[in-house]
Amino acid sequence: MGKKTDKKPNKKANRKSCQRATGNGPEQNKTKVLDEAATASPRKGYVPKGVTNREFKLLIKPDGLERRRNVAALQAFMTDFCKKQKINYLPNETAATGLRNITFYDTPDEVLRDNRIILRVRASRQDLWVDEWCEVTLKCRHDDFTTAAAFDPTPHFEDAVRFRMRFKEEILRGPDPDSHRRIYSNNAIINTVPINRLDKNRIGEIYPIFPGLKALAIEEATALGKVGGVENTILEAALPFGMIEFDDDVVAHCDLGVWFRAAGVPLIGELAFAYRVNPKNRKNRKAHARADKLFAQLQIALGDQLATGSTKTALVYGKPE
Repeated sequence: MGKKTDKKPNKKANRKSCQRATGNGPEQNKTKVLDEAATASPRKGYVPKGVTNREFKLLIKPDGLERRRNVAALQAFMTDFCKKQKINYLPNETAATGLRNITFYDTPDEVLRDNRIILRVRASRQDLWVDEWCEVTLKCRHDDFTTAAAFDPTPHFEDAVRFRMRFKEEILRGPDPDSHRRIYSNNAIINTVPINRLDKNRIGEIYPIFPGLKALAIEEATALGKVGGVENTILEAALPFGMIEFDDDVVAHCDLGVWFRAAGVPLIGELAFAYRVNPKNRKNRKAHARADKLFAQLQIALGDQLATGSTKTALVYGKPE
């Protein structure tokens, strides 16, 4: 996925939502997910069958997040907050901070973004140095359950490359202090891709890897480059905070992620907790409702520390999501 190009935008590309990009994906996407799309607006503690993960995310103002003391204070805050909410919380006091480069790819006129498609590359760093392997994610993220579920992000590699399929319910800050907004994210995550395999300069060059993109009807010669150019590459610092126990079978990991555009200059922070949904815990509505309630109370407790906006990706693109 090569250098940003200055070629003229492709005006013929399809700009409709990713609902059109149905592809020929596995029956799981067409039945297990779509069969409950009509009930995706959840009742208390209800989780639709197709959801594999629940992620609760709050954007944090970046001021001071480059300082260890302030991050430690936020860690201590989470410990005290969960104790007051009578939620079991196990702080991780020995975790190391992980570093990785994050880059988004799109056409010059951002056709992927217009179709609610995200193509993201994460490359881990050891100290200063970038690894030779990276993680590649293709996702459709949408407010509508059915639209997100209809897209097929399944990758196809000639090599035996491992990947994960995830359908996430993402719970974000709502317009009111204790409200929320739900969006749905249909993901394919390729774990280990050699960096040199990403030297792609045209959208058609990734069609063999992600054939579901063909449904967007973007001309194969359309340029593909880094969103915002090389200077828009993000350095992420990720720190595991601890584990939150909503029930024996519903345990979330809590993390702080801080995005930097330059060393020591934070762009945004994100405090999040997330857990897997499986056949055993899907119907544990009491635990899911406890997670929803904790998220609402957390917004109130953080108060002025919360940043406006929806997602970190929206900041990179400079467009709301």
